[in-house]
Amino acid sequence: MSEKMTRREAREAAFCLIFESDFREGEEREALYANSVSNLEIPKNKYVKTVYFGLAENIADIDALIAKCSLGWKTERMTHVSRAILRLAVYEMLFMEDIPVKVTINEALELSKKYDEEKARAFVNGVLNAVKNTLPPEESANE
Repeated sequence: MSEKMTRREAREAAFCLIFESDFREGEEREALYANSVSNLEIPKNKYVKTVYFGLAENIADIDALIAKCSLGWKTERMTHVSRAILRLAVYEMLFMEDIPVKVTINEALELSKKYDEEKARAFVNGVLNAVKNTLPPEESANE
């Protein structure tokens, strides 16, 4: 993959990093990122790096919001795929002002279609819409 990639390709690469890091807890994020860039051919991309490290810095708050909006589902009980998709999308919704919330939700559902079980899409959609409803009006209006 070249450094020039679409936002969708970058989002998918970030999802893969987030998913992989879920299985490698305790490993240094910098080392995991560097390893993924060299071995998995994930390009050095500003969006990927921003999301990956930004998520790591804010994981507790993001997981708390996901848990609050998932009606009793703790993040530990979710599939690794659903959890990675939700974490990525919630990070975008909270910290990436240049991406409309509607686009974030749609892209999360596309990732869910590609990587998760069919029944997971409705769950992901419901959680993300609940998260959207917690955002201040000016942020959720950025649809």
